[in-house]
Amino acid sequence: MTDLSFLSAPGMAAGFAAETRPRAHGAGVDLYEYDRVTAPLESLLQWPDACREAALRHRAAAERAEGRGRTRTAGERHRLAARWFHLAGLVPDPDRARAAELAREADRSMEQSLALLEPQARRLSGDGFAGWLRTPADASTPGGVHADANGKRFPVAVVIPGMDSAKEEFHAVADALLARGVAVLAIDGPGQGVMGAGTVLDATGHRSAVARALDALAEVDPAADGWGLDLGRIAVVGLSLGGYLAATVAAHDPRVRAAVLVSGPYRLDWDGFVPFVTATLGLRCGSPEAARDFADRLDLAALAPQLRGPLLLVEGGDDRIPGMTNAEALAADLPHAEVLHVPYGNHLLGNALADWLPDTADWLAETLRTV
Repeated sequence: MTDLSFLSAPGMAAGFAAETRPRAHGAGVDLYEYDRVTAPLESLLQWPDACREAALRHRAAAERAEGRGRTRTAGERHRLAARWFHLAGLVPDPDRARAAELAREADRSMEQSLALLEPQARRLSGDGFAGWLRTPADASTPGGVHADANGKRFPVAVVIPGMDSAKEEFHAVADALLARGVAVLAIDGPGQGVMGAGTVLDATGHRSAVARALDALAEVDPAADGWGLDLGRIAVVGLSLGGYLAATVAAHDPRVRAAVLVSGPYRLDWDGFVPFVTATLGLRCGSPEAARDFADRLDLAALAPQLRGPLLLVEGGDDRIPGMTNAEALAADLPHAEVLHVPYGNHLLGNALADWLPDTADWLAETLRTV
């Protein structure tokens, strides 16, 4: 049984809000609004409903804008609603039905946003995964686009979220890649986001789900204007625990030609975790016992011999999560890996976007042009 008593501990809400603030900024949430929503909270048990109310305000604003024909405003407000629904699900909520509903609402708001702003976006889903394939709006975008006799072909980056994350969080990463001519497939895998209800987080199961997502890419028909996907140039981008999940895919699936690991773990020490991490991982993996087994098995060094392609490790010098050894240690096992180190960056580097995201997107687009 997962112990969630810490959620009501004095000071926990304020501490969690402060710790999560840079992450919310990285996800595209206005920090003044974030402070208005989170500052009054006296317990983390109030967190899901407070964030949900913020999401519903944005959804209502989106519906008003759409009713007036203001398509862009409506799409942007739906996207903000998706972010807030996602934030609502960051705590290990004892109300699992509410947690599942929040994930569905985040997914729904993202769908509404893309329908208005990027009608060319496509829903891809299958056994163990669900996500959105987005392509650059302008086929003449400089960067990773390849021309052939059949028109424009976009390389693809698969964005993989982490322990408590989902496909609705990393808008900035997707937008940076799209601007450089790279198509983006952001997915939820087993135990994540909209897939969280009825599936559990497991490295082998997640790798298989991503493989099926790559199979689904091959079934995408080109649009009427002649664009397509360059399936010979696929990369994975993993964030936080998603870094390890992305590495397992890169190590085992030859279709993946390059990988970026952002704030990924090298090893985990269950006994060093704080209660928030053990509770969250326990819920995502299905039980505390399964979570501990997952943590004990996580070892990037064991994957190193199979990570032969281009690899970028993005690390923050201020990223210090108890029980986690950062993936930068992998550089010792892989001399060809490149490291982008931001000394003052925190976990996921939400406090230093300008110092890693443009360079990372450039690296990936350039790498996919040459692999």
